[in-house]
Amino acid sequence: MVTKPTSVDAYIDSYPPEVQRVLREVRRSLHEAVPDAGERISYQIPTLTLEGRPLVYFAGWSKHVSVYPLPDADEALSREMAPYIAGKGTLRFPLDRPVPYALIQRLARTFVEQRETVRD
Repeated sequence: MVTKPTSVDAYIDSYPPEVQRVLREVRRSLHEAVPDAGERISYQIPTLTLEGRPLVYFAGWSKHVSVYPLPDADEALSREMAPYIAGKGTLRFPLDRPVPYALIQRLARTFVEQRETVRD
């Protein structure tokens, strides 16, 4: 990607077709998990927002897609995330393997639950 994206669509469209397909599915999965979410570009990557505040970020790369940050997770979710953790706060999903979209949805729902807990 050479220029700064002006929208999530422009960001996704800047990648090769095989990466676009996965990014579109990550986006769809996140919106399915958080139907009230908005989206914008923040830090030059797609950002799912809730009530105007960033909730979860995702990004495309040549050999993987990433989702940021990591939620505070229970033991089961931590085990499920473990194979994909790549550095502090990053989940990396290789493009040459099936992407666990259900896990990405669980992450988004966990962020929503944690945000609601903080409000209560």
